[in-house]
Amino acid sequence: MATASPGTRAPEATFLGQPRGLAHLFGVEMWERFSFYGMQAILLYYLSYSAADGGLAISTSTAASIVGAYGGTVYLSTIVGGWVSDRLAGPERVLFWSAVVVMAGHVALSLLPGLLGVGVGLVLIALGSGGVKATATTLVGLLYADGDDRRDAGFSVFYLGINVGALVGPLLTGLAQSAVGFHLGFGLAAVGMAAGLAQYAWGRRGLAGTGREVPSPLPADQRPRWVAGAVVGVLLLLALALTGVLRADRLATVVVWVCVVVSAGYFVQLLRSARVDRTERRRVLAFIPMFVASVAFWSLYQQQSTVVALYADSQLDRDLFGWTVPASWVQSINPVFIILLSGAFAALWTRLGPRQPSTPVKFAAGTAIMGVAFLLFLPMAGDGPGGAPLLGLVGILLVFTVAELLLSPVGLSLSTKLAPAAYRTQMVALWFLSTAIGTSLAGVFAGEYDPSTQTAYFGTLGGVAVVLGVVLALATPAIRRLMSGVR
Repeated sequence: MATASPGTRAPEATFLGQPRGLAHLFGVEMWERFSFYGMQAILLYYLSYSAADGGLAISTSTAASIVGAYGGTVYLSTIVGGWVSDRLAGPERVLFWSAVVVMAGHVALSLLPGLLGVGVGLVLIALGSGGVKATATTLVGLLYADGDDRRDAGFSVFYLGINVGALVGPLLTGLAQSAVGFHLGFGLAAVGMAAGLAQYAWGRRGLAGTGREVPSPLPADQRPRWVAGAVVGVLLLLALALTGVLRADRLATVVVWVCVVVSAGYFVQLLRSARVDRTERRRVLAFIPMFVASVAFWSLYQQQSTVVALYADSQLDRDLFGWTVPASWVQSINPVFIILLSGAFAALWTRLGPRQPSTPVKFAAGTAIMGVAFLLFLPMAGDGPGGAPLLGLVGILLVFTVAELLLSPVGLSLSTKLAPAAYRTQMVALWFLSTAIGTSLAGVFAGEYDPSTQTAYFGTLGGVAVVLGVVLALATPAIRRLMSGVR
């Protein structure tokens, strides 16, 4: 997390006791999450519903692959966004133009017909969301001088914006989709992003130049080489798509392998670099089992937008006092629990202080509990259409949330604590890559989901995650020795 330079005076508090610029970062992130989760809540249905129901009639396995590849590409794009921010434009400009790209993607989804809108829209949203993720948190950090004790409270306010957007987005887009149609739902996501962008464009001056500096400018003589490489990469992707190599049903698998190769390259670089000393190398090795656990966790957790969405649509009893709850509203259950429980978890860790579980133990518990959440589907397996109780799924998603709070909030912090001094950004990139692999795998796994074999599906994935969590717990003493004093 970047900070202001030493000696910089803290900006005057004008927004909930925080720097004025936080209001505008809060707004753009809230609306970006509104549009992101609002669109994602109805995307699988749009791809898989029949033409008579307003969809594209794509098989559920192919639709799940597209959703998984899209989600993985969002996190993969954070590396691109971070690089452009560090080398070319600075985080503030990257955030603004990334938000513009996100809005353009939602407009494409809402206006362009069929697969053309899906292709153009999802590519733009993935690239733009990656840029927003890579820069928004950095800009929040830059609002505060070193030693400013408002920082933690400021981040709490910022993350509240994220979860408010994630909560409200699926509710409104889902209602619009069920009442009128998919394109109104996508259009509502575009309007939300436009609102956030308008607020940010008006309030950019409140940042007082924060984030305009380019931390590590790319030398001018190297820029043509990078531009040429980017053009070649785009042309290669287009050629693969046009020749049928990048088929829709393979997209998630392709993204998985791209992320695995990039991750392996990062680990090799970190472990072989002469700029990494012996202690730092041990810490990189300690990060590997947590990286694997993170992949496993996200490969199950991110099925909320695929398998859980299918389950809610086909098997959940959504009758509420005679009114049928839109299936997409299920996507808002997790943000409610996050808002309710995140403060409690933070207070618990603060109260326990040095007695709180170590990071490997938290990762082990989060992975195992995520597996338990999948096993909890088993008592409801086999119920016919509309036979599974809504309260049962609410309880399962509560367990999802507990697992998330044990693993996700500490993952980024862990990557910064274990990072070699010379490669802090690369270590953070590895954390995002673990999320990218897991999210893409969620699409691959979801392609195998079938209600008729759901007992084997939930039982196998849940059981593997529980075993992996137990193995990680047993390996905790060895991992902690490699961490060399880091908890």
